[in-house]
Amino acid sequence: MTAAKTLILGGVRSGKSRLAEHLAIESRLPVTYIATATGNDAEMRARIAVHRAQRPDHWQVVEEPLQLAAVLTQHAHEKHCLLVDCLTLWLTNWLLHPEAARFDGERTAFLNALSQATGKLILVSNETNMGVIPMGELSRRYCDEAGQLHQAVAQHCDQVILTAAGLPLVLKGEPL
Repeated sequence: MTAAKTLILGGVRSGKSRLAEHLAIESRLPVTYIATATGNDAEMRARIAVHRAQRPDHWQVVEEPLQLAAVLTQHAHEKHCLLVDCLTLWLTNWLLHPEAARFDGERTAFLNALSQATGKLILVSNETNMGVIPMGELSRRYCDEAGQLHQAVAQHCDQVILTAAGLPLVLKGEPL
């Protein structure tokens, strides 16, 4: 049996997005790629361009930096694969948003949508909590929120994978 909901965690350039794309292709289902990144500077625009170039042209792409619950609700259905890349960028978008206080409600809505989603769902997120506690208040909040988000999402997933150096380590669910 193939996992219906998979969370892939890893550090920057760990291979998590490549693994997610591989699993989406392997599903042999129509794929909708939900991108949460925003190209606010040249370096980030370059990163986004690399991701775009790696994706198959026939995948549907939805760029949504904030309203992830609504997008999941709209696009998740049987015999379809959704790939969300990435949850920590979505979190960052909310933490830096002028109405950042709305994040708690958006997280709740996202987790509800996740629990109701049908079809195959692959979620990508940066694991940032394996180092020292950051010095700045916003950085600490980001790490706290990311850790809490990952724990909540993992509870809804059949499979959780940690990637490091391009190698997957299955933390929950069936092996690859």
